[in-house]
Amino acid sequence: MGEQKRKETNNNNFVFGKKNYKFMLIGLGCIALGFILMSGGGSDDPNVFDESIFNWRRIRLAPTLVLIGFAIEVYAILLNPTKK
Repeated sequence: MGEQKRKETNNNNFVFGKKNYKFMLIGLGCIALGFILMSGGGSDDPNVFDESIFNWRRIRLAPTLVLIGFAIEVYAILLNPTKK
């Protein structure tokens, strides 16, 4: 009798809703894209300095995308899934 009552009360409620997970995936995509844009720019020869590490994409765009991705993640965590 007790086991049946426990099964009735044990419903699988998730902490986050579908909307939360969607925003989390979008934020994760922004973070991954930012890190991909930051990569590269090295030189094969250690005696030659390559100026391409200081271009706009690596200095401004990529870190901004990472920060926007983290902000989306915080929003996704704080979003109330039950609110209509």
